[in-house]
Amino acid sequence: MPRPFRFGVNLLTPAPADEWRAKCRRAEELGYDVLLVPDHLGMVAPFPALVAAAEATERPRVGTFVLNAGFWNPTLLAREVTTTDDLTGGRLELGLGTGYIQAEHDTAGLLFGTPGQRVDHLRRTVEELGRILGAENRRVPLLLGGNGDRMLRLTAEHADIAAFTGASLEPGSTTGKLAPVDAAGFGQRVARYREFAVGRAEPAELNLLLQLVAVTDDPASALRPLLERRPDLTVEQVLDLPVMLVGTLDQVTAKLRALRDRYGFSYLSVLEPHMEAFAPVMAELRRNPLAPHGHPLLGSSHE
Repeated sequence: MPRPFRFGVNLLTPAPADEWRAKCRRAEELGYDVLLVPDHLGMVAPFPALVAAAEATERPRVGTFVLNAGFWNPTLLAREVTTTDDLTGGRLELGLGTGYIQAEHDTAGLLFGTPGQRVDHLRRTVEELGRILGAENRRVPLLLGGNGDRMLRLTAEHADIAAFTGASLEPGSTTGKLAPVDAAGFGQRVARYREFAVGRAEPAELNLLLQLVAVTDDPASALRPLLERRPDLTVEQVLDLPVMLVGTLDQVTAKLRALRDRYGFSYLSVLEPHMEAFAPVMAELRRNPLAPHGHPLLGSSHE
């Protein structure tokens, strides 16, 4: 049997206390299972935001999506994790990544380093956290994600949740500009992860971050702003991207069921601007999670 669907929302916009709590309560009302925060300069500070989110709600778990390991000393991070897990009643899920925006490191006066150096630091962070938290007999679910082979191997070795963004950093960008990975490339990355994960005692939960959500019978209109920024793409090409969820309710739920059946993605995250738009999708998937998907994602063109 496939894993049940689980849904998270990544809350990006800082807000005063009352507005932040109201936003978190609204996410709970809509049915989100996890309230997430990123780790970027100019956005919320992760751990106090999560403590406030947990205090404002009863049911959802809370998580980082994802911490930039380059911002953190592993030993000091362990203190943040244990305190936050205690203050949220054990609801914390810890998401970690290498960081990908050089400009943020430059602003903070921190070494950005090469991709290899960033993965090395993340590995040390994961291993040190495991040592410290293990000594405390504490179990905090770990989410890791990335596209490169070294990141996929690290994820296969250590993560309870393997996260995929369906996008990659544009060469030479220092500001974090991302380009979508096409369906074929996406499938290859998932297959590569599965090669590394052979032999795991328990399979990881697979997470996918959906970049755009629009429930509509006019996809071309919904995609017009994106296509104006990316004139190299057609409507059909964008609709084929796994991280773009655009179409009627039947079409988008079929696509998500196909993604779960084909690749195993049962934990789906959306960005805060799409929190409301995704609510009917969640409701339909919960109402009828095993309906036939009938989506071409499973065709040979996506091998």
